[in-house]
Parts: sequence; C-alpha cells; structure tokens
Amino acid sequence: MGFRAKDILVSDAFLTFLYHFIRTYSASFSFTVEREKPWMEHLDAGGTVLLCTWHQQFFAAIRHFKHYAPWRPAIMISKSVDGTIIAGVARRTGWNPVLGSSSRGGAEALRGMIEALKRSRMAAHIVDGPRGPAGKIKAGVIRLAHATDAVIVPFYTTAEKAWHANSWDNFLLPRPFSKVRLSFGDLLRFPPTTDPEEFEHQRMQLEEIMTPGLAGKLKGIHSA
Repeated sequence: MGFRAKDILVSDAFLTFLYHFIRTYSASFSFTVEREKPWMEHLDAGGTVLLCTWHQQFFAAIRHFKHYAPWRPAIMISKSVDGTIIAGVARRTGWNPVLGSSSRGGAEALRGMIEALKRSRMAAHIVDGPRGPAGKIKAGVIRLAHATDAVIVPFYTTAEKAWHANSWDNFLLPRPFSKVRLSFGDLLRFPPTTDPEEFEHQRMQLEEIMTPGLAGKLKGIHSA
C-alpha cells in the first residue's frame, strides 16, 4: 500500500495537479514584492545571482518565481519522496532542480549546482537544507558563491495571516487571501578564501544577517 501511495505522489498526473493547485492557491494572496530591482539589474549586467532563503519560507514565493523561468535557474532539492515532489513542481515552474542535500549526495549536488549556476547565472538555495537545524546555515551556500563568483541575495516571505506547522522549521503557509510580502535583501559578496576561520566567519556573517528574517516561534532565535 505504501509503495503504491508513493507512486501516486510522484506521478506526472499528481505533480501537474499539485503545481496548478499551488498556483491557484497562491493567486488568492495580496502579493507585494520589495527590492527586486537591484539584483535584477546586476543579473542583466552579466552578474551571477544566488537567491537564498530559509526552508520555512519558500512556499509563498513559488508562484512569483515563475517569472524567472527564462533563465532556467537551478535549485538544490533533497533526494527523498518529498524532494521528488518539490522537484516536480520546480520543473513545472521553469526551474532546474539538482537532486541532493547536505545529508545525502551533497558533494555531487554541489558540483551540479556550480555547473548549472555558471550556465544560467541564477539559482536559488535553501540555506538550512531539508532537515535543519533551524536557524543554522549550511556551508554549501558559501562554497557555491565562491565557485561561481555569485552575489548572495537573501529573501524572506511574510504573511499577515499564516499557519505555522509543528515542524523543525515552523514551516510558514500563508492563509488564503492573506497579504503576503516577498522581500529581497542586499547583494552580498563573500571573497573566496582558503582560510577555514575566514570561511566560517563568512558563514556566520550570513547567518547573522538572515536569522532576523525567521518567523513564528523561530523569530529572533539567536537574539539571546
């Protein structure tokens, strides 16, 4: 029974249905986008952009990210049933999923992301991976930016009314017809380094910048 259920969840018919359901659901939002122009101008000028967010907040951005399909941007997605489902939605949104995560197939996936980002000059990355821990940025995002000369652009989604799942990341799901804001941060450049201490400093610097953007129970997780 479980095997048949898995087959249904990853079937083309179900993934197509899910993609259209998400788009229809998201269309009910009163959506506002802030500070998109600076990084778009950098991309248009020939730069490379790596958009970064917390696992908690990617859902609300899915519909808007369809606008970026002409670049065929890449995104790393875990090798799991959930990951296969998300990858199916990403492909229908015009994105190029690279399968792997810090816990499974990470090195291979990072190489794939580097190659894809060099080609398209645009990608997105979930900074805390598919399992967390919450508020902890994985090292892969810094390695990816170093290898591709990409600027990192954090983004955050907030909702006037939302549900927060009882999960490790307090996953954010805006309620129908809620006011939703997608906000992009500054363009951040981290110079390549072979010094482990400097590398860790860069990772922690990005973590400090992005942590205040967490929502729900995780808001201000490192403020103590």
